[in-house]
Amino acid sequence: MKKKNIAITVENLSLVYRSFSKFSIKKHLFSLKKMLRKKYVALKNVSFEVYEGTIVGIIGKNGCGKTTLLKVLGNVFSPDSGIVDLHGHSVSLMAIGVGFNNNISGYENIFLSGMLLGFSEEEINEKIDEIIEFSELEEFIYDPVKNYSSGMVSKLAFSITAILETDIILIDEVLSVGDINFKQKSFNRMQELIHNSDKTVLIVSHDMKVLEETCDSVIWLHDGEVKMNGKPKTVISKYKEFMKVKN
Repeated sequence: MKKKNIAITVENLSLVYRSFSKFSIKKHLFSLKKMLRKKYVALKNVSFEVYEGTIVGIIGKNGCGKTTLLKVLGNVFSPDSGIVDLHGHSVSLMAIGVGFNNNISGYENIFLSGMLLGFSEEEINEKIDEIIEFSELEEFIYDPVKNYSSGMVSKLAFSITAILETDIILIDEVLSVGDINFKQKSFNRMQELIHNSDKTVLIVSHDMKVLEETCDSVIWLHDGEVKMNGKPKTVISKYKEFMKVKN
């Protein structure tokens, strides 16, 4: 059997959110240096490897750092420390409207998003009709995105990522978009991408049954740290036991 190459290497990845205290802002309105900043550790010394062509689930309670991790891997957030090496692979994050400019049209945003994903104008041109058709937004595609409903933005965002295929696909469970027919179409498309042996997939989900049946491995995050990383059945079983005790 041919040995699989590594698609993603993460070493000692840490990210801290910083925000100003409302009380402090009022108290020190004219002295910004004295303002207190709250710190929230979203990721702490996270390390793991993902092999090409594998499907990796990411689990954990709300606020444990799952979506933050995807956004770091998808180049949306920059970590405070640590290493992320994609080994030359292209990556896309299925997230709602990341990189969209609300003042330009949906059509122009397809090119903007595509270029942010690393595609050339020529490559996007080859796929743009398919993206528009999949999004079901033909009638509105030249309107400014600021005039779109949240459902329309979701449809466009999903369609761009689903049609402009990258080597690594990051999927957040929050992507439940559009009406019932579009949801089914989106689900079918995600299944195609997930089960393509050329694609490496990281998926955040609370659906333990789907992860156990679909994934090659599962990473359990707890309070921003990797608590466990291994076979889906083993990790999910330990996670369920832990959550029962906590609740």
